[in-house]
Amino acid sequence: MLPYISVELCFPLLMSPATPQTDLWLERSRFNGMLLGSVSYGMFLTLTIEATLALLRQRRKKRTPLKSTSTALLGYLAITFALATIGFGGNAKYTQMIWIDLRDASGGPPLLIQLELDHWINRMALASYYIMEEIMDVLLLYRCFVIWNKNPIVIIFMTTLFLATVAMAILVLTDSRGAAFYNINFQLAYLCTSVGTNITYTILVAGRIYATRNRVKALVGKQHAEGYTSVIAMVIESAAMYSTLAVLYIIAFATNSNFSNLIFLAISHVQGIAQLLIILRVANGQAYTTDMGSQANASTMRFYSEPHHPPDFRLGSSSTAEMGPVSTKTKLSTNSNLQPEASRESVDAVI
Repeated sequence: MLPYISVELCFPLLMSPATPQTDLWLERSRFNGMLLGSVSYGMFLTLTIEATLALLRQRRKKRTPLKSTSTALLGYLAITFALATIGFGGNAKYTQMIWIDLRDASGGPPLLIQLELDHWINRMALASYYIMEEIMDVLLLYRCFVIWNKNPIVIIFMTTLFLATVAMAILVLTDSRGAAFYNINFQLAYLCTSVGTNITYTILVAGRIYATRNRVKALVGKQHAEGYTSVIAMVIESAAMYSTLAVLYIIAFATNSNFSNLIFLAISHVQGIAQLLIILRVANGQAYTTDMGSQANASTMRFYSEPHHPPDFRLGSSSTAEMGPVSTKTKLSTNSNLQPEASRESVDAVI
């Protein structure tokens, strides 16, 4: 029988009384947070490549509605990926500095973690992620405005939330130099406004699509409204992925818990991943469009029949959409059967 060998004998330095036990959880949370940030960045990188290739494939097609928006989406992918890479690189470099380059600094790794904003590389990473998040919020605003047909109330409300988020981000960056991250007064306000913007967007867009789904269901039957249900689920699921993580982060940050370190270095990547999942659906022609909304209102439908065709009605891509509740106009072209799904190929409104 082998003799028992204690951990203290094998790793005397690890278990040394000189090691400050109260700081171990801080160091572990920061280190593991970097690991989670690396995993989330890898997912973000993979989805960025997939979305880029999907958009390029669509651009090569002779007739595709994606040509009008693919350039903007490709630019969005390039900018957000560059900003995420700068932020991730800065965090990775400072992680190396904590335990290797500056390990003999006064206060050791715990003080380096607490006062990380003393170093320009961390302020650069923080600024890169904030700019990235604001660009992603701009895309959210665009989707919301198109779905609501540029409703003035929606525009004013959502723009106010967005500007509040930008203001909070600027104040955080202004107060960041020489301050402990938990002591920045505006950071909690920034987190709340950012999450509030995403949750409000989800409610507005999902509610609008749900109302459209009900009108389509009443008009052409339940089977033709199923596509809207999947779009609603997509919007809620993609938003929930970020919002759930952000709420946990807010709670941890507000209570000054080291658990926030596990989330902080990954949360921006998760927000980007949620956006990329939607862009992939757009590239595959599975997103909600303005044309889909044109099928929702029966009261102003105009029927016509083309010559030399039997009078079979099919809801085709010739529909013209105005997303207002009364102004919606739809043309019914004469073809084989009723298929409102045909207009989904248009990506005038990217959800």
